[in-house]
Formats: sequence, structure tokens, C-alpha cells
Amino acid sequence: MPVLAALCASTLALAACDRGADDAFGERVRAYLLEHPEVIEEAVQKLGEKREVEAAQAATSAIETQRAALERDPRDFVANPNGTITVTEFFDYRCGYCKIAAVEMAKIIEENPDVRVVFKEFPIFGEQSDETAAIMLTDLAKPKTLELHDRLMAEKSLDDAALDRHLRAVGIDPAAARQAAQAPAIQQQLVDTHELAASLGINGTPAFVIGDRLISGADMDAVKAAITAAQAEKIAG
Repeated sequence: MPVLAALCASTLALAACDRGADDAFGERVRAYLLEHPEVIEEAVQKLGEKREVEAAQAATSAIETQRAALERDPRDFVANPNGTITVTEFFDYRCGYCKIAAVEMAKIIEENPDVRVVFKEFPIFGEQSDETAAIMLTDLAKPKTLELHDRLMAEKSLDDAALDRHLRAVGIDPAAARQAAQAPAIQQQLVDTHELAASLGINGTPAFVIGDRLISGADMDAVKAAITAAQAEKIAG
């Protein structure tokens, strides 16, 4: 008999024997837990699994509600814009796990023209992240997004000097880019992205939305599996 079931049977029996003696009942339960601490571990595990299921269900519902904002916001940069399968990524250029994911994402973009990738600038690591994200949303940077994205994700220590170096390397004046990044529309886009992430329960980077699935973290095997499943559905459909 599983330990949780054993505990339930034990506590029910105790309650039937001495229902009015709350203190004695509590002591018996405490004694049982002390003798069988694995019950607590199992209960915590079950609770964690329950919360994961609830979070996944909530995310699925939120994704459907926010589908247009996730996949069709005209302000976002999109790689492979004619693709029929959409991957939306929330990322920060100072996130180490995003840098790991970026290598695989570059391959996905290059090898799968049917996969459109929506770039969601989601800065969460301080002022440098905020500044970099805002610059990437400017009209100056957008034509160079893929090249700049790869450069910034490959940069181990992103600071102002490194940012300026990469901007100049692709032909962008850093001062002009910083001025353009102050535009209210760009700042509003960053606010909107943070609100969108919050509605989906996203509080870290990277995070990917593929179909009705939210994948948190740089689990690229899960990302590729979700893409493969979506491709198979397209063929079958």
C-alpha cells in the first residue's frame, strides 16, 4: 500500500476510535509522520505535480487568449515571416541560458523555413538589458536584427562598450541608436511584453511558446520536439 494511502487509512482508523480527542489524534498523526518521513516527501512531490498540471492548464488557456499578441504583433521582429509554424521566444541578451538556446535557435531558423520565429525582447536583468532591448527595437537596428542578435548572444560580457562595438560592426551609430531607443512607443512595447509575459506566468528567460505549449528554460530538446510535432500535424491536416 502506498505510504499516503497507508497514512489515510491509519488516520481514519484513529479518528473512528477516538474522534473527540483532537490532541491525542494529532499526536498519533505526528508520531506516524516521524516514523514514516517518506510520507512527507511523497506529499510534497504530489503537490508539486499538481501545481505543475494547474500551471500548464492556466498557461494553455492564457496562450489562446493572447494568441494575437504572441504571434502577430506587427512591432516584433520575425524570422522566416512566411513560415506556417510559429515559435515565440522571450529572451534577455544578458541571460546565460538564452545564449545557450540562441545557438540552437539560429540552426532552427536556418534549417526550417516553415518555422517563423517571433522575437520578444523581455529584459529582466537590469539597466543594461533594458537599454539593449530598446535599441534592438529601433528602426536603425531592425534591418540588422539577426546579425546583431547572434553577435549579442555570443557576447560573454555585455556592457556599453561591447554593445557599441557590435553596433558599429553592423554600421549603426551607437549614439543615434540610444537616442532612438528613448521613443515612447519603444518603451511602451517593452511594457506590453512584460505584461504579456506576466499573463502567461513567464518570469524567467528563455521561454518559448509553440502552439498551445509553454516551454520554460533552455530545454531545446523540448522545443525541437514541439516543432516536429507541429510540423507533423500540418502534414496530417
